[in-house]
Amino acid sequence: MQMRKLVPAVLVATAFAFVLTGCTETGPTQNFSGLPDEEEIATESEGGADQGLQAFWLQEGSQIAVAISGSSTCPVVGSHIEVVEPEGEGNVVEITTRPISSGPCTMDFVPHTSVFWTPDLVTTAEPLTVRVGDQEIELPIK
Repeated sequence: MQMRKLVPAVLVATAFAFVLTGCTETGPTQNFSGLPDEEEIATESEGGADQGLQAFWLQEGSQIAVAISGSSTCPVVGSHIEVVEPEGEGNVVEITTRPISSGPCTMDFVPHTSVFWTPDLVTTAEPLTVRVGDQEIELPIK
């Protein structure tokens, strides 16, 4: 009798876990040429623009935008966000990138922005370190 009650409970728990996993957004919600509109920006990183990397808190901290400057015809975009160190242990995310085109590429230097949902394991109440390749930039407390 105990086994009959346990099997449905396990099935429900497994189904619930799959639903939660399916809702986890790790890819970008948007990719676009240029920078976010000023009215969308809650806080932006200091410095970094001269290195071709900028980061922004958007929508009161519910989203993170990363702008990577490079060729306008062969932009590099964010493809995945991962929490490397959760809040209280460093508050660090890493953005994986990929090029959109293999060429030919222009020699201009323009920003291309990728927007991600802020992962649950990081906080706006601590500075957030954003890693992109071998570069790091810090978003201040929101």
